[in-house]
Amino acid sequence: MSLKMIARDELAGYLSGTLDITRFRDYCPNGLQVEGRAQIGRIVTGVTASVALLEAAIVRGADAILVHHGYFWRGEDMRVIGQKHRRLKLLLTHDVNLFAYHLPLDMHPEFGNNAQLAHQLGLCAESRFGDDALGWLGTVDDAAVDTVGALAERVAQRLGRTPLLIGDPTQKLGKIGWCTGAAQGMLGAAVDAGAGVYLSGEISEPTVHLARESGVAYLACGHHATERYGVQALGEHLAATFGIAHDFIDIDNPV
Repeated sequence: MSLKMIARDELAGYLSGTLDITRFRDYCPNGLQVEGRAQIGRIVTGVTASVALLEAAIVRGADAILVHHGYFWRGEDMRVIGQKHRRLKLLLTHDVNLFAYHLPLDMHPEFGNNAQLAHQLGLCAESRFGDDALGWLGTVDDAAVDTVGALAERVAQRLGRTPLLIGDPTQKLGKIGWCTGAAQGMLGAAVDAGAGVYLSGEISEPTVHLARESGVAYLACGHHATERYGVQALGEHLAATFGIAHDFIDIDNPV
């Protein structure tokens, strides 16, 4: 069966509008980062545009790769040398498009990383907090998950990764705050918002002290592990909307 096709520029416009990319001041350009062939019939999604993902996508016959972590970050070396050269050469040699969406994919109410993490963990969002309302605040859908330790067990079961818990596992849950990825710096905002426990991907040395001193437990659930689901949901949506083929490729990352 032949694949349906969508024009690259049509897909770029649809993604820009759907993710509302113009409202964000981000650390990187959102949208089409590397131009490839004009027609797209197969799209591969993944968390980060690493060489391993690019090579796997090329083997699958991808016309486009859609990721959360792309290229051209603010402050990085602008020269096309080393690993940047290797990555760009792979894309350009095989005429593969690269689309990347950072904060727009974190924030989308349906396809966003926070929304999809909530879906995976059974969290019910009630409000937002922090700069640009990046953090989400709510409760869990199961009365049996009533302690920090029980929530940590659910994270381990559903994400396939044991989180690092800072705090008392027997502490009653109360409100739960979450923000995927490297959002450990938002713990203070979660405290101010009334969270009893806060989940993110990474953890830094000061995070431990603030969690202990505030009495708000902290769960470091993995940057990659918390951000696998948004891009996957978006890829599935594109496949259903336009009839193109979609493959999600999970390149394992312990961080």
